[in-house]
Amino acid sequence: MLSLMSPITAAVLAVFVGYGGAWYFGVVDGNFSLLLFLATVVTGIYWLAEKFYFWPQRRQAAVLIEQEAARRRSELAGRGISQVDGSIEEARAKILLQPWWLDWTAGLFPVIVVVFLLRSFLFEPFKIPSGSMIPTLLVGDLILVNKFHYGVRLPVINLKVIANNSPQRGDVMVFRYPPKPSQDYIKRVVGVPGDEVAYLNKTLTVNGKPLPKVALPDFFDEDALRYAKQFQETSGNKAYRLLNDEDRPAFIAGADDFQYRQNCRYSSEGVVCKVPAGHYFMMGDNRDNSLDSRYWGFVPEKNIVGKAFFVWMNFGNLKRIGAVD
Repeated sequence: MLSLMSPITAAVLAVFVGYGGAWYFGVVDGNFSLLLFLATVVTGIYWLAEKFYFWPQRRQAAVLIEQEAARRRSELAGRGISQVDGSIEEARAKILLQPWWLDWTAGLFPVIVVVFLLRSFLFEPFKIPSGSMIPTLLVGDLILVNKFHYGVRLPVINLKVIANNSPQRGDVMVFRYPPKPSQDYIKRVVGVPGDEVAYLNKTLTVNGKPLPKVALPDFFDEDALRYAKQFQETSGNKAYRLLNDEDRPAFIAGADDFQYRQNCRYSSEGVVCKVPAGHYFMMGDNRDNSLDSRYWGFVPEKNIVGKAFFVWMNFGNLKRIGAVD
């Protein structure tokens, strides 16, 4: 069996490396949660096998070598020979040494299982890839997402097993992109179940009440090298900044044929939507440069990943570190 473990493990590791490579080059749509879960299961099996089978075998073999060495020394001593070639310690250490295929599986299990548990149930890191949440989140921000704020969910299938807080208007939330759930998106919650959300002439109204909006100094986008109109909007007790592009029209061009589209009315002024039960209406803070619920519809509760709460690093701007508004 031991002779088979090396090629079997090499094949298993090759599958993981091949999947990662295909994901990196865009050949397949990767699922990191699934990959991490499988890595935890596989290394866990090796860890159990090492603990209850392979390690006891090696330890027993080391004991037999020690016993044989002691018998041989006793026999030679009876013949008057006190010097014996070879080191029993070296032979014992060589037998007890973990082979490479266990070192790369069982040896990694404690680290992998800790990462799996932390990422699945506590906090998950994300990198902001686009400017849809400027000025709240910039491209390159590395953020932490609270995975249990909205309830504890099983990894991979994202099934909620323990309820907690419900998303509130103004929360910055990570969710599975409805048209393609393998992708994670981040936007701000502007409408909860039962709300009527209207975004007309670049003014956000919820249940017939325009959200308070105060003009701020223009925002300079260092990547685009241009200024944009900046405002502070307040939803409930949450105040945050947003951008508007005066050159962009108010109407929504190219909206998808999404589920519950009949709940939305599009016009030259924008859109009005009634949020269905169990769903949320999301918008980016960079209002004229965000592909959000205005285009692809509502986010179902089952797609929720967690609440963004902290920028822990931006290698291009260390001043970005801090809480997410």
